[in-house]
Amino acid sequence: MYEPRTYRHWVKSGDLISFNVVVKETDLYIRASSNLKRKASRLVLDYRHTLERYIERHPTFLTSLGPVPVTGDAPRIIKEMSAAATRVGVGPMASVAGAIAEFVGSRLLSFSPEIIVENGGDIYLKSSEKRTVGIYAGNSPLTGKIGLEINGRDTPLGICTSSGTIGPSLSHGKADAVIVLSKSAALADASATAIGNLINRPEDIPAGIDFARGIDGLRGVVIIKNDKIGLWGKVKLCQMSALGGDQCLRPGLPGSWV
Repeated sequence: MYEPRTYRHWVKSGDLISFNVVVKETDLYIRASSNLKRKASRLVLDYRHTLERYIERHPTFLTSLGPVPVTGDAPRIIKEMSAAATRVGVGPMASVAGAIAEFVGSRLLSFSPEIIVENGGDIYLKSSEKRTVGIYAGNSPLTGKIGLEINGRDTPLGICTSSGTIGPSLSHGKADAVIVLSKSAALADASATAIGNLINRPEDIPAGIDFARGIDGLRGVVIIKNDKIGLWGKVKLCQMSALGGDQCLRPGLPGSWV
């Protein structure tokens, strides 16, 4: 079922130019210092072609729900997707949205010093200043109430979300939102799926946090189920305000509840 992507306007970046690139299932919302739609479209076509050709020769890469080894001559995006998925025990396509966002975004940095690429709730962000990223968690009462403050010095950064209650992506859990921060958007995407698979009730949040702690390469995690939230790592939450002037709150301890 199609989920209206109203959350696409929840990254505060009024100083940047926005445009969309849509190729088949890939639907990117990009913000940059200038309109780079033509360049971005070519990059999306190239990376999709790379993925499609590899999947034609290795169809289990598309369908497997567990890690899949790749050939030594596999393209870099394929290798990074496989490595990320293997690290957390999910299928390689669990990392595809984050990987495409990162690979497209990192190439566009040659033409814009700041880039935000959003791909179905998965974000690649490079900024020279502080940005606030609103959190969309479906029917949770926390939707639109809190966000993440991201310092420019911590970017480029992958900020990826998995949900078992909204959107078309496969999840074995029922988390309203699992948000993962990592330098690798492919790893953040795969990890969000793996963590989300563990969450069916608010009481499962501590187990999800424990699992996240064991994943090398993550910077922080937010897990939301109903009105409960668990935090771990370098996460700074903000109380969102429709009138501006967001108040940012640092969690007291890793894994603390708010």
